[in-house]
Amino acid sequence: MDALFNPYYVDIVVFLIIYILLGLGLNLITGYAGQVSLGHGAFFGIGAYASGILSVKAGLNPWLAILLAIVITFVISAVLGLPSLRVREDFLAITTLGLGLIIQSYFKNSELTGGAYGLDSIPGLSFFGIEMKNVGYLLFVLIMLLVGIYALRKMTRSRIGRAWMVIREDETVAASMGINTTYYKVLVFAIGGAYAGAAGALFAHKVSFLSADSFGFTVSATVLSMVVIGGLGSIRGTLFGVTLLYLLPELFRLFDLQMFDMKYLDMYKMMFYGLLMVLVMRYRPKGIFGQTGIKMKPRGKGGGGRA
Repeated sequence: MDALFNPYYVDIVVFLIIYILLGLGLNLITGYAGQVSLGHGAFFGIGAYASGILSVKAGLNPWLAILLAIVITFVISAVLGLPSLRVREDFLAITTLGLGLIIQSYFKNSELTGGAYGLDSIPGLSFFGIEMKNVGYLLFVLIMLLVGIYALRKMTRSRIGRAWMVIREDETVAASMGINTTYYKVLVFAIGGAYAGAAGALFAHKVSFLSADSFGFTVSATVLSMVVIGGLGSIRGTLFGVTLLYLLPELFRLFDLQMFDMKYLDMYKMMFYGLLMVLVMRYRPKGIFGQTGIKMKPRGKGGGGRA
């Protein structure tokens, strides 16, 4: 039992859950609405820095700081989602990549974020005066994950979710059906960003120190790989993809495999991700658990139905 609750293993699961939340937000944007984003790490950073700054420099209670960080990321993500109104596919990917690099540069150079020195002394969470460490924090992030999954299931099975999927398949057809594509595209960026903001806030209060390097393109590319391999437009695909790609490097480190030099673990990891991406794109273009189309519920005897 002591080995099961070893702080090292508990931390691995905590960070895994944080990455799953991050992946759920990206899958909502890319998998369900078809808006390719290469700057999701920026939303992750906005949530982390917002919560850290509010709790360190503004002196707010960490619980309130997390809530406000989610709201702030929601609003900023909606604003940053505006470029998606005029660009699509490859152009959208390049645009979001550029936005992500701009935001990371701001993190590195702004006095508000601590610049190159980063932001430290971020307080942890406490519940009725008891500091939440290890298992306590694990239970909290697990509850956040369950709430996030429940909310995502409700959204994607509602009229909003069907509208996103129609936009994903063909935006012109969606507009001809009377779907307000402008509203739904901005909304999906805002909600997906809020998921990333929640993940970032949880990350900030876990590690207590933030550096701009933690929210760069590598994070965005890694999470996108996890989502694509697991399956676009699938919650269980995100759970599978993130868990698989996050835990494999940890298994290498845990068993200290002799065939791998642990100094080059990051290089091996990215090589493996790339190879797996090539294989999945060749044989399962939608990912292992990805959706192949829109599932419409029949309405009445005549069938049919609108998004």
